[in-house]
Amino acid sequence: MNRRTFIKTLPAFAMLAGTASGQTQNLQAIELVKPQTDGGKSVLAALRERRTTRNISREKLTPQELSNLLWAAFGVNRPKGPFETPGRTAASASNSQEIDLYVALPEGVYLYEAAPHRLNPVVAGDFRARSGRRAAATAPVNIFYVVDIAKYSKAPFQEPGLKDPEVQKSYYYVATGLIAQNVYLFAASQGLAAHFHNCDKQNTARKFKLRPEQRVLFAQTVGRPAED
Repeated sequence: MNRRTFIKTLPAFAMLAGTASGQTQNLQAIELVKPQTDGGKSVLAALRERRTTRNISREKLTPQELSNLLWAAFGVNRPKGPFETPGRTAASASNSQEIDLYVALPEGVYLYEAAPHRLNPVVAGDFRARSGRRAAATAPVNIFYVVDIAKYSKAPFQEPGLKDPEVQKSYYYVATGLIAQNVYLFAASQGLAAHFHNCDKQNTARKFKLRPEQRVLFAQTVGRPAED
């Protein structure tokens, strides 16, 4: 590219930069509606129906369905849990609550905050394809499971394993599995589809602007079953 051509392209670059900045600024927090904590199929019926469904429709979930999904996954189900801190729908070592849910929707990525039951914006843009599965790129919801190692040092009870990297690893993998199973059971109880899978860990961490103490672990895609 010569100097004259480069100069001609500057307005276009400026316009793109302004658009990207505007998109980030316009991505607002989502105050989730109050979750419904009853209804759906029984636990035993949900266990019977639990399965991995990879063929997922593009159809969006309703605001109520999204709220219920995230609450079921890792929401607050009691104000006082272990060590006098809020209890969640999935267990964690010393109630460290080390797993963060990054929720990729068509318009952007949000961090789920359980106590206020809210989605806080992280980055604008469609990053669903970072989940690494073809059908996931068009499914309405992709949940990225991210461990925050720093939360172990803030846990209300400091048992020795919280300081051991190998023990930490076993803890956060188990914690992820517990949350993922909550998602599977919720999906089964509501007639939805879910798929737990690997993802693009390296690029996802960079795009989501994660700190060094945070690590991308897995992803889970949720939506309505697509018609065959």
